[in-house]
Formats: sequence, C-alpha cells, structure tokens
Amino acid sequence: MLNLDRLRTLHAVARHGSVSGAAEGLHVTTSAVSQQLSKLERETGQQLLAKNGRGVRLTDAGRLLSDHAARILSQVELAQSDLEAQRGHAVGELLLGAFPTAVRGLFPEALARMRTEHPQLRARLQEMEPDESVPAVVRGDIDVAVVLDWYNKPLPMPDGLVKAPLMDDPVDVAMPADHPFADRFAVEPEDFVEDEWISWPQGGFCYDWLMVTLRSKGIEPRVRHTAREHHTQLALIAAGLGVAVVPRLGRGPVPPGVRMVPVSPPTMLRHIYAIWRTDADRRPSIRAAVEVLRSVGEKIGD
Repeated sequence: MLNLDRLRTLHAVARHGSVSGAAEGLHVTTSAVSQQLSKLERETGQQLLAKNGRGVRLTDAGRLLSDHAARILSQVELAQSDLEAQRGHAVGELLLGAFPTAVRGLFPEALARMRTEHPQLRARLQEMEPDESVPAVVRGDIDVAVVLDWYNKPLPMPDGLVKAPLMDDPVDVAMPADHPFADRFAVEPEDFVEDEWISWPQGGFCYDWLMVTLRSKGIEPRVRHTAREHHTQLALIAAGLGVAVVPRLGRGPVPPGVRMVPVSPPTMLRHIYAIWRTDADRRPSIRAAVEVLRSVGEKIGD
C-alpha cells in the first residue's frame, strides 16, 4: 500500500526540483524529506532518485510514480472538496497569498469579516508576489491567491485554475508638488516624456508593464530609481527625485510634497482577482473567502 504522505513528498521533489525545495514547500526539514523518500523506495522496491551533481534527479521510475502521485493527490483534493461541500459551510484552514498592496488594502477588513462571518474558518495569509503565488496555488502550497494584471498586459495563467474578478484599481501619476503639472485635473503619460521615473524593480511584472506602456506612447522611459513598495516610491518623489505611476489600492496617506493627478482617460487600471485550483472549486471555504474579498473590493472601488 502506497503511503499518501510519501507520494506527496515525491511529488514535491518533482515540482520543486530538489530535496531542499521540497522541504521548504512542505514546511519540513530536508532530513524528513529524505526519510520519506527512502521509505517510499523500500515500499516500491524501486530507485526513485539518482544523484545529479550536487543535487538529485528523478529516475524513470520516480517520474512515473510522481505522475501517478499528481493524479492521486488531485483526486484527494476533489474528495476533500466534495466532503466540505456536503457539510455546506466554511470550515477548516484556508491558506491565502496576496501581493503587498492587496495585503494592505484588501485583507485587514476581509480577514476580520471572515473571522466574524465564518467563525469555523481559519484563514492564514502570506504576502507574496504573483510570480510566487500563482505557482504556489498550482502546487497546492496555498489555496487561494489574490493576483493582478494590467489593462494592457494580462498575467500568464496556467491551466487548471479558476479565476474570479474582485475589483479594478485605477492609477494616478505621483509627482513633486512643484512639478509644472501638479495643479492639473488630469494628465496623460505622454506629458512626462522629459521626466525621470521611479519604478518597481527591473524584471518584475509591473516594471515590464510600465516599460511596455510608456514605449507604446512614444516615451523611452528614463528610470532613475527603483523601489518595490509604493510608500518608498512616494518618499523619493517627495524629495523631488522623479515621477511614478501609483495605484490607489493600499496607498495610504500621501506624504507632504507629493501630488496625485489622475490619468485621463481613466483606463489605466490594474485588474485584481482571486485564483484557486479547479479541483478545489466546490469548497465552501474558498467560495466564502472569495465572496468576502469581492465585497470588500467593491466597496473600495466605489
């Protein structure tokens, strides 16, 4: 009889590509992973891992069993979803991941409401960027991720996921208070062809979006400074060091010396949505959490 926990461990090694990655994903030690795999090899009478340089690789038997493990674990997920659906109310632990401004702007109220409206639901939140949270949902490390894409740059989405819109998040251009356009009612990106920009770090999804958007309008952006957090970007702007595109969700107080001017027409949006695995679609806990998040998002959008 194959042990489910050991199959889950093998599948984690296949997903992460290493014993240490599997240990991190499963929240156990590397020693525990190695012990589980050794027991699984004894149970199957097959060598499942082989040394590959300083790491390991799956043998043919290991890949075969890992493929079966993926299907078995998916069936277990479906069974758990069906049992939870039969009970008809949100119970148990729900693991959530979200990008930083959603954590700050959506989740304080959403988590408080989940605790009040669904007292048997134990929600746990982890801050993570979409390039981390989407694979985490696919792997089963978290149950629901709140992610984003831009109006002109969709976020690539793997198969096997359900997607539900939560809200649209407009953006403004942040500039120093003494900028020539600071008193305008609206601006366009083309107005800032001569300005230096403050952006998200290079190589990230939002940085790539900014480059594509400005270049599509004939602007070759001069990015002078980068910062991951919006409040850090605003501090740099307050010092007169550039301009930035700043979404409204989770923005917080605007520091002195900074002006926010809407973009016209107001089509420069981030789309915020929740994703989860298709095989978990019937879980009342997921449906309850998404409904609360959507309600909070709609209120913010109004």
